Amino acid sequence: MATYKFMIDGKLIDSEKSFEVRNPATGEVIGSVAVSSPADVENAVQSAKKAQRSWAAKSDEERKKTLMDVAQVLNDNAPYLAEWITKEQGKPLAGPGSLFEMQACVGWTQVPASLDLPVEVVFEDDTRRDELHRKPLGVVGAITPWNWPLMIAIWQISPSLRAGNTVVLKPSEYTTIGTLEMIRLMNTVLPAGVLNVVTGDGSIGALLIENKDVNKIMFTGSTKTGRKIIDASKGNMARLTLECGGNDPAIVLPGTDAAKIAGDLFWGAFINMGQTCACAKRLYVHENDYEAVIGALDAVSAQMPMGNGMDDGIVLGPIQNKMQFDIVKSLVDDAKANGARIVRGGEPLGGEGYFYPITLVADIDNGTRLVDEEQFGPVLPIIKYKTIEEAIEKANDSDSGLGASVWGTDLNEAARVAKQIVSGTVWINQHGAIHPMVPFGGAKDSGYGVEFGVEGLKAVTQPQIISIKK
Repeated sequence: MATYKFMIDGKLIDSEKSFEVRNPATGEVIGSVAVSSPADVENAVQSAKKAQRSWAAKSDEERKKTLMDVAQVLNDNAPYLAEWITKEQGKPLAGPGSLFEMQACVGWTQVPASLDLPVEVVFEDDTRRDELHRKPLGVVGAITPWNWPLMIAIWQISPSLRAGNTVVLKPSEYTTIGTLEMIRLMNTVLPAGVLNVVTGDGSIGALLIENKDVNKIMFTGSTKTGRKIIDASKGNMARLTLECGGNDPAIVLPGTDAAKIAGDLFWGAFINMGQTCACAKRLYVHENDYEAVIGALDAVSAQMPMGNGMDDGIVLGPIQNKMQFDIVKSLVDDAKANGARIVRGGEPLGGEGYFYPITLVADIDNGTRLVDEEQFGPVLPIIKYKTIEEAIEKANDSDSGLGASVWGTDLNEAARVAKQIVSGTVWINQHGAIHPMVPFGGAKDSGYGVEFGVEGLKAVTQPQIISIKK
């Protein structure tokens, strides 16, 4: 069994300590990972700090070309890396799975490489000219989750490098090997020290966050961990971009054709087995359409084969780890104990792997755990409402505010409802439709700061005013 090494200053580094990585579909050990030490974290940050000077000194065109070379490496190695995603994370190769994730890695590298941040003249008169320049921040510490391990890493890496920063990344211990292999391959075209990776549990991430020479922290994960990062970064005053998950509501407006929207609603809720921050996690349906929408979703769910993502024809995989599997089971069990109706699923499938079926839960409301807590799994509570005002109130009744969606044929009415929902993004007749040119970020406890597009690129820079007396 191979042991996968982490990379500092362009060199692969081994360690006396290691941990095993298992396939969540089979339980088999698929490799081991060398564990970084506190000294390794310090070395990685210092390597990034040293490399940042020369990387930032390169022209925009040089950095853009290098990122395009990185995108080509990712494209050339997409099948290889996609297999690692499936074996480690569980999502199938096909459909909106691992090959899809790799396509996103390519696109989210190419787009920042195409963007410019020109000098802005913010004020000028006869006496003075004031220019706003965008400068790199320095060293970016990136902390990535296990649900979209390579794609979210790219979201943090690519804009940071484009802007002239360097990066030290700490991947989730659940999905480390694919990330290590991706960073190893990216380093074949990047200068040494520009992109480094350290490995281990949360204590290694904490050392990275607290390091005095880290200037920016990018994190995707739980609100609980996000709060710890805020506290831990007070010593170095690092700038923060925090995407802390969500409990996204979806509202189906009265009279909407259930059959027409069922397919898109299904994937809005269950892409990556619901293990996506911006999945639809609470569905609000008018009382007159309630059973029709439930029936349409049930019919779509029945057509979706679940199993080992390496097998042909599979579109749904396992939950990634036992911790999350137990959370999902606990929330469904609580709903059943409190009188909810299980339309589909509701019990673990058993056997090898963390398989939990697509589960539709009806006759449930706000105030129950399954509605109020982010399930982050293949379960959708469906809540009945009488008036649009009630639906909006219940949709906003959450500490989270990442995404939301409104579904209906009257786009003006859908927009009117959307504007009343407190979240970073509200989609209309779609859910989770992120785009590399469109800013994405949360409200309330879903974090702060934005990623993607020009605004995301600005977020990894320091504005500097050059004020000139004429």
